Amino acid sequence: MNLRYFLKALAVALLLTTAFTGEAMAYPYPGVVTGDTSVHDPSFVKTPGGTYLVAHTGDNIALKTSTDRTAFRNAGQAFPGGAPWTTTYTGGSRNLWAPHLSYLNGRYYMYYSASTFGSNRSAIFLATSTTGASGSWTNQGLVIESRTSDDFNAIDPDLSVDDQGRWWLSFGSFWSGIKMVQLNPSTGKRSDSTIRSIAGRGGGAIEAPTIVKRGSYYYLFVSFDLCCRGASSTYRVMVGRSSSITGPYYDRAGRAMTSGGGTEVLAGQGSIHGPGHQDVFTDTDSDIMAYHYYTDSGASRLGINWLDYDSAGWPYLH
Repeated sequence: MNLRYFLKALAVALLLTTAFTGEAMAYPYPGVVTGDTSVHDPSFVKTPGGTYLVAHTGDNIALKTSTDRTAFRNAGQAFPGGAPWTTTYTGGSRNLWAPHLSYLNGRYYMYYSASTFGSNRSAIFLATSTTGASGSWTNQGLVIESRTSDDFNAIDPDLSVDDQGRWWLSFGSFWSGIKMVQLNPSTGKRSDSTIRSIAGRGGGAIEAPTIVKRGSYYYLFVSFDLCCRGASSTYRVMVGRSSSITGPYYDRAGRAMTSGGGTEVLAGQGSIHGPGHQDVFTDTDSDIMAYHYYTDSGASRLGINWLDYDSAGWPYLH
């Protein structure tokens, strides 16, 4: 049976189950994935050969691969020999956060974060590779850092390329919200000193930006509320859109994302707790949203759903 038809049948079965049990289901459950699906903050790229490379939070940046976007296997670490250039920001820990993968100009680009929980003494670094394999990544150095005196937090990077071919890095967590800097495509580093603000909740919980262009709009996906608390996590995915990559972004009700706006796309329900830190990418069958969520036991797992847009151009999962 074609996998897409199988998953749609499964979704119908789940809807019927909730109809009989009385359990409300606001959103589709994650699609079927197998193998090594223990992830946190996943980022996907489709390789030129048609397989999938996933990078996620873990010691020295954890890697996984899949041939079909269903079965996943461990593929080692990006930096199996360690990343000593990051320890100033991690307090000596090997745990590196929230990588974002891209494949551009025949190379893999990976932006990733170094920090400690609750601190904005943080940094975003760049590494590149011609294969994406464990041990093949070359450190290209610091892209941006934040200090305790700053009003932003340099974690959770996301690289976007606009219609003019300009490179932009969005990032941020808590503090004054989501920021954006322009990059030089030839180096992958900052092209100027300007830091733009594109979303915020007045110091409240917002992080993990993802920007994609669909039709006439750039869509900014973010995660609201609290991650990293196992089954008590309250993460949820929100979205706004703009005709310009630098904003302003507004939600469906017309609220500015710089003033706390955001339209909910996914939230926890049933045994799915705190879904968030989303990655959105285009595949041959559909746009895809990948994310992590927590099980009842508090384990983090990979979630994948198809992403479509309604008649008004607003995204929804199925």
